[in-house]
Amino acid sequence: MDLEVIMPKWGLTMEYGTMTAWRKREGDRVVQGEIIAEVATEKVVNELESPADGIVGKLLVAEGTEEVPVGTVLCTIRPLQ
Repeated sequence: MDLEVIMPKWGLTMEYGTMTAWRKREGDRVVQGEIIAEVATEKVVNELESPADGIVGKLLVAEGTEEVPVGTVLCTIRPLQ
């Protein structure tokens, strides 16, 4: 089953984030802890890490998209077989 990567909450007051850049593309192999994207908040640009080893599935939020709420699914990671 695919793992959903969600918009994390990087601060007590964070409600939204903006996907500024995907560092990985659909079909790329990733390892846990590898940087897969950059997300801008009100104060800083954060690096989003892969939560698991696998293959990047569907990218669900486009780069430069308007703010998306914390908890929004950003992409999926398919487990390695």
